[in-house]
Amino acid sequence: MKFERASGVLLHPTCLPGPYGIGEIGPEAVRFLDFLHTTGQRLWQILPIGPTSYGDSPYQAMSTFAGNPLWIGFDWLVEDGLLDKAALKDFPKFPVDKVDFGAVIPARTKILKAVCASFEAKASDGMKAEFEVFRAASAAWLADYALFAALKDANGGVPWTQWAPELAKREPAALDAARKEHGAAIRDVELVQYLFDRQWKRLRALAAERRVKFIGDIPIFVAHDSADVWAHPELFHLDENGKPTVVAGVPPDYFSQTGQLWGNPLYDWEANRREGYVWWMARLKRVFDLVDIVRIDHFRGFEAYWEIPGGETTAINGKWVKGPDRELFDTLKERMGELPVIAEDLGVITPPVEELRDHCGFPGMRILQFAFGNDERAAEFRPESYPQHCVVYTGTHDNDTTVGWFRSEPGEGSTRTAEDIAEERAMILAYLGTDGHDIQWDLIQLGAKSNANTFIVPMQDILGLGSEARMNVPGRAGGNWQWRFEWDELTQAMVNRLAHITRATGRAR
Repeated sequence: MKFERASGVLLHPTCLPGPYGIGEIGPEAVRFLDFLHTTGQRLWQILPIGPTSYGDSPYQAMSTFAGNPLWIGFDWLVEDGLLDKAALKDFPKFPVDKVDFGAVIPARTKILKAVCASFEAKASDGMKAEFEVFRAASAAWLADYALFAALKDANGGVPWTQWAPELAKREPAALDAARKEHGAAIRDVELVQYLFDRQWKRLRALAAERRVKFIGDIPIFVAHDSADVWAHPELFHLDENGKPTVVAGVPPDYFSQTGQLWGNPLYDWEANRREGYVWWMARLKRVFDLVDIVRIDHFRGFEAYWEIPGGETTAINGKWVKGPDRELFDTLKERMGELPVIAEDLGVITPPVEELRDHCGFPGMRILQFAFGNDERAAEFRPESYPQHCVVYTGTHDNDTTVGWFRSEPGEGSTRTAEDIAEERAMILAYLGTDGHDIQWDLIQLGAKSNANTFIVPMQDILGLGSEARMNVPGRAGGNWQWRFEWDELTQAMVNRLAHITRATGRAR
């Protein structure tokens, strides 16, 4: 599917400002939409929507279908009459520049539990009817997720493989008994999902009024400790106790000399093929109910993926194994039509991966930060080589900010040596004809002027922030996904400059 010439901003909703510990759906999100509209942006790219768990990574969600309860906007709950403003008077004060997940989660969960407890008394008849419609329409994934979440809470948060064997193995009698025992908790999970869905659809409608589309994101793999794997173990390579026999990751690369050991269970693609890829179709249908365009993370894994034996401590001892290739996407296209998908085709990319991407008609990605190194693919990331049908970024959530990257030193988050960095920096300055004092704007202008139909810039680069604002360091266990911005960091000069570049390069509406 061909995309029109446009640009947008990469910002996960958790990064929005606001008084309640984490960015959420509500007035601040609408203000961000207004910023996009004012500057001529037509795309808001986010990370995966699912409810996060240990490590707080949106790429390790407890469900690929459910929404993250942490995003539910308190102000909009007040507007809907479901929450008294007075109940927020004693809400804890949290840092404004980062998300303290360990403290924020219980504080926000307490508010949501109170909303659930008073829903029958406070909700309008229309909302109650809407809730029942949502439950019925979402039953195919919501029933399993709600039971999973209720059981996980009842078991102190431990992985499902440590539950009672009859529950871990989903014996029908045990599941029936659990549904009765935990009925109230299940209903609360369903209600929270309804509230998320209601608010997200409201935000999406407001985006459409401003002609802004959402780019969503799904990881190719799902978390082992998720409703997806628990409810569909036959679709994954698991042993008799539900533990993965092989896991996902990538070999040594730019980010790590030992590769990245993600630990996600790998699909049994033959089993998925036998069931007609029904689960995959349901997964994509759900995400397209929530966003307009979908970026598929680690697209190359559909052609071949790095298989690591279960129990390994690094990704070094893996091997490449063939994936479903064209058959999956041909099946999905036959049943769902043309899909507006962006293929994340970074990393070890081979001609067969490129052939699969092009066969599907998906635009690939180009990263400007990769254009100046000594990697053999560096020339592919320079603008003069871009096809129209691609998406260019200054950097992604896995990269350092542009300012941080330009000023970087050898160490965590990169395998570059001091010599590599000095050589790269000299090449950048010569190529751009700049002294580097405004390096983020140099790259923003370079990407916007490029031939690529789609250009996305992380919010951190618009704000000119350094490594302290980095979203994620691949392979680092903690300290990721926490960054938030404040409105006073965004000056009128920045707004004007972005708007000018966008309009001058033919990307504005």
